[in-house]
Amino acid sequence: MSDLVGDARTWSPDAQEAVRLLAVSALVEGRDRSEVAALFKVSVRAVDNWWARWQAGGRDALLSRPRGRRAGEHQVLSEAEQAAVRQAVLDHIPCDLGLSGQLWTRGLIGELIFKLYRVRFTEPGVGKYLRRWGLTFQRPDKRAVEQDPQAVRTWCEETWPAIRARAKAEGAEILFGDQVGIRSDQVTGRTWGAKGATPVVRRTGNRFSVNAMSAISTKGRMHFMVFTGTFDAKVMCRFLARLAGHFDRKVHLIVDRHSAHRSKTVRTWLADHKDQVELHFLPSYSPELNPDELVNADLKGSLPHTHRARNQNELAAETRRFFHRRQRQPHIVRGYFGGQHVRYILDKVNPISF
Repeated sequence: MSDLVGDARTWSPDAQEAVRLLAVSALVEGRDRSEVAALFKVSVRAVDNWWARWQAGGRDALLSRPRGRRAGEHQVLSEAEQAAVRQAVLDHIPCDLGLSGQLWTRGLIGELIFKLYRVRFTEPGVGKYLRRWGLTFQRPDKRAVEQDPQAVRTWCEETWPAIRARAKAEGAEILFGDQVGIRSDQVTGRTWGAKGATPVVRRTGNRFSVNAMSAISTKGRMHFMVFTGTFDAKVMCRFLARLAGHFDRKVHLIVDRHSAHRSKTVRTWLADHKDQVELHFLPSYSPELNPDELVNADLKGSLPHTHRARNQNELAAETRRFFHRRQRQPHIVRGYFGGQHVRYILDKVNPISF
């Protein structure tokens, strides 16, 4: 519409399209081209151009079209080549493909493109492709190389549904449990400081720690035990006994494969209390499948920032306060089950129907 004059240059594409159609309609009715140009405040050249387009292509030739390149037009890489690079980024880490490192950057993706197709891209150029492919820069989850993906799938698709069905049939309770250690020299949270000068947090040089065992349910229940000794089979049996005492029905407790959980002492205790507690083990090297791991992270992130424990008793008291507080906040406990990797636990029909 470069032939428009006056205010017509600022018209929307729809308005300009309407002018073209009306102008040609006036020409068809027999009006003079100069008269039409004056009527619609455009140049005679514009009117001649529209008439020629109408004669060559009819009404469709006068319709507005999106400006600029169409999506994918004049791309250096073909659609098939782009799809191959995208899939390589999603399925592999750089060192799998002969590059350095384990995390993809725009520079490394550019190196991959050059290695495959001998085409050089700047990092901003690679970024344009990444956005077009729907990829974003993210912090990756960590997984142990020893983890068996098939065991994880079996747990999520077969083992866990079977446990849930049994518990429902028995009218039993399902809990997920885990243990955690808290050290006195652990610094949680962040603070403000001068740029380039890391703030200093004063703490006692006398290191000490406490441990805790907890168990949670999708109903928002939380049970815990704080202790100062090492976590072993005897401590596990003590926790199981306390857990059984809280329920008038059987408990199915799901834990990791810690040696204390699988010890002879614990197996003997379970055999003597098989109508009260049954233990189930998550796949090896799969802590992300246990929602109680999120409790542990919450605990470490919630320790007081203004007051540091000066001895083991104070640290134990702070830890107990955290668990007591969460026991009064069942909505937060239920929220642990909304984590990305533990959503498999929730029943799609009734998420908290155990």
